[in-house]
Amino acid sequence: MRTRYGDRFDCDGCKKEAHYYRVKKRRSYACEHCGHQVYPTAGTPFHRTRTSLRDWFFVMFQFCASRNGVAAKEVERQIGVTYKTAWRMCHEIRKYMAAVDGDEPVGGFGKGVEVDETFVGGYERNGQDGRGKTIVFGVMAKGGDIITQVVPNRRRNTLLPLIQQHVRPRSDIHTDTHVSYLTIRAFNGYGHQMVNHDAGEYVSRSTGATVNGIEGFWAQLKRGINGTHVHVSEKYLPNYLGEFEFRHNRRNVPHSMLDELMFSFRR
Repeated sequence: MRTRYGDRFDCDGCKKEAHYYRVKKRRSYACEHCGHQVYPTAGTPFHRTRTSLRDWFFVMFQFCASRNGVAAKEVERQIGVTYKTAWRMCHEIRKYMAAVDGDEPVGGFGKGVEVDETFVGGYERNGQDGRGKTIVFGVMAKGGDIITQVVPNRRRNTLLPLIQQHVRPRSDIHTDTHVSYLTIRAFNGYGHQMVNHDAGEYVSRSTGATVNGIEGFWAQLKRGINGTHVHVSEKYLPNYLGEFEFRHNRRNVPHSMLDELMFSFRR
């Protein structure tokens, strides 16, 4: 309550500046003048929850402290709730982490940006031909933030608009030799360098282009999903992407993750 509203603020009921007092047996606070009530958990992942906020904060801490994510079965065991409750808590926290992280465009004049796509899940381990695989597209600033998104295909008319949306003009873009990237130079003054994986290159011998940074993120994402969650459906994959993005983009200030989630309730 104090984090979101402070000690005194204007009441929506009587329009007077007021101090709010806790209502007994309810998760609400009442105005000292007119009794108008506010619910400090409204608009947060804790809205209408029956689970202790202390348990919520503990699970949020686990999400921030773990590198590969937290399974709902682990939450069920640790705080003694049903699997349905544990799954919902994890689902809501992932959604909130994605919302807090946002999708601010990366790059800028002369700055390097890596662009790539990968296949997640499925029933066979043979790349794009595997059944049931989901395509994930990503852009990553060199040594900086990443933005990811589930896409329906790898065609040019799908990927290029996303590059324009998430990469600032006049950035220097690095990609592999996938055909959909061949016309990048025609947009927003982008520079474009390619690395040829088919020739065994990880860093281009002629230009120094590489997508090793974003491929490292893909590897960690897949390790987290396969090792912690075993399987993630296409429907909920965006939430897991948001979770891994949140941690990656704050990897240099891991101590700030929980604080940022908590203080974002002021919004």
